[in-house]
Amino acid sequence: MRSPGIHALAVAAGLAFGTGATAEVMSKAQYRSAEKRIQAEHKAAKAACDSLAGNAKDICVAEAKGKAGIARAELQARYRPTAKHAKAVHVAKAEAEYAVAIERCDDRAGNQKDVCVKEAKAARVRALADAKARKTASEADAAAREATAKASAAASETAAQSQAKATEIKIEARREAAADSRDADYAVAREKCDAFSGAAKDACIGEAEARFGKR
Repeated sequence: MRSPGIHALAVAAGLAFGTGATAEVMSKAQYRSAEKRIQAEHKAAKAACDSLAGNAKDICVAEAKGKAGIARAELQARYRPTAKHAKAVHVAKAEAEYAVAIERCDDRAGNQKDVCVKEAKAARVRALADAKARKTASEADAAAREATAKASAAASETAAQSQAKATEIKIEARREAAADSRDADYAVAREKCDAFSGAAKDACIGEAEARFGKR
């Protein structure tokens, strides 16, 4: 489901998640220059899509829009490196890949298209859940580091408690992300059952419910 163009750009320009990552200092002038370059590249990419037609053109436009969205989010994260902006990069990638995947589903029909859409949505849910969990973990680590620094001499016990709390928060965030992903995968499995009927469909649904703990 993942678009090669979107994925290549995401891998090549991916940022480390969290406020602790090393980032180059960018001036306001550099930021504005980069912003204009992104706009120009997006305009050129959209223009290139005009040579296509039908769903191929729709996919091309979605890819161009997605790349621009990722580039803007990454630019903002370099200019103002925060956990919030780092999360925005991952969200931009998830939304870009989802938009392209949905357009690609239009090349299918019937149950195959329904499954394609469900899989695209499931991938988006997993990516967004992971982005949320990463942001929560990054902020928890930052809070723990701050508490540790303040309490390094006189309150080592408090620092240990802060570290434990950070670990607890991260575990819960990952648990929520796993639950969201499991629900999304279950929806895909149920959708695939629509390709069957009668006892075969019932068996398919029963297997999906058992596998994802929905009974």
